[in-house]
Amino acid sequence: MINKYNIAVLPGDGIGPEVIHETKKVLDAAAQTYVFQLQYHEALIGAIAIDETNDPLPQDTLAKCKASDAVLFGAIGDPKYDNDPSAKIRPEQGLLALRKALGLYANVRPVKAYQKLIDKSPLKESIIQGTDMVIYRELISGIYFGDKSTSADGKSAVDICSYHQEEIECIARLAFKAARQRNNKITLIDKANVLETSRLWRKVVKTIAMEFPEVELDFMFVDNAAMQLILNPKQFDVILTENMFGDIISDEASVIGGSIGLLPSASVGDESALFEPIHGSYPQAKDLGIANPIASILSGAMMLEHLGEHDAAEAIQDAVLHCINAGVLTSDLDKTSKFITSDIGDYICNHIKYRTGYRYKDTIPYNKSTII
Repeated sequence: MINKYNIAVLPGDGIGPEVIHETKKVLDAAAQTYVFQLQYHEALIGAIAIDETNDPLPQDTLAKCKASDAVLFGAIGDPKYDNDPSAKIRPEQGLLALRKALGLYANVRPVKAYQKLIDKSPLKESIIQGTDMVIYRELISGIYFGDKSTSADGKSAVDICSYHQEEIECIARLAFKAARQRNNKITLIDKANVLETSRLWRKVVKTIAMEFPEVELDFMFVDNAAMQLILNPKQFDVILTENMFGDIISDEASVIGGSIGLLPSASVGDESALFEPIHGSYPQAKDLGIANPIASILSGAMMLEHLGEHDAAEAIQDAVLHCINAGVLTSDLDKTSKFITSDIGDYICNHIKYRTGYRYKDTIPYNKSTII
């Protein structure tokens, strides 16, 4: 019996539709090769949803996401909202509301340095070579979701950061389980010398750690962690942190790989999961064919892993690595590149289709050249 999966697809804004198009193309190649079916259900979110429905998260979109086996997400944001701080309805509200509605409490973001692209990073090769970590960021609480207010005269404002023990326990257990499958090390990033919420995080995480005696737990203040990510990123295996710190730390970590266009992510809850590249909508690149689809494609691989299609997920990851090693790159990674967004998707598709075990056919027809 063939496995069938319903996938809610939210292309969103800017380059979102372009990278999602390539991701679907790659996913379809994997589904054909490894014999399962993906049924896509597209829906609006973000600026395009505001333009068409005056709502950044229409009810139809939410319904499709709740009925799906997984959600594939592109990007969100538009300059007309970014440049208008007084706007009451904003694209980002749609994504925040979706995370909350689906209970996506954990953002999982792998970060690794590809040997072929080490020279693309602003950091020295000796510092980043061998870096391989994953960041677990709490996603639906903290200061982003706390009560907010601005005084009547507009001269003061308040954002409340609040955490409950149960919210910390949920993501902590996921992070410890991940560490057990990796190198048995977790670093909790907080600001426990100043913040009460951070002191609660330490207390709860220490308690959870007793359930995983084989996992080494250490602690690091967020300001030091930001510095250590640049000085010695190889020291990290699994990073666990709260919402705002995770937002900042994970974007900082993206420079290790040389481009934000390389890093995928998953946002998971007890019943739903959403997969997206970490980059934004990059409106300046919209429809120019220069968007890097690899982060989105790798997010698709994470989705297949979540669905239990492990061989297909591995095939995509291997094909991406082959693509990078062959120098088939968009201009964010190679200023002289003649390859466009769709070329990357085609190349990765070809390697999945012609993959046999762990070997590739010696020649693959390609529209610019035969590259192996």
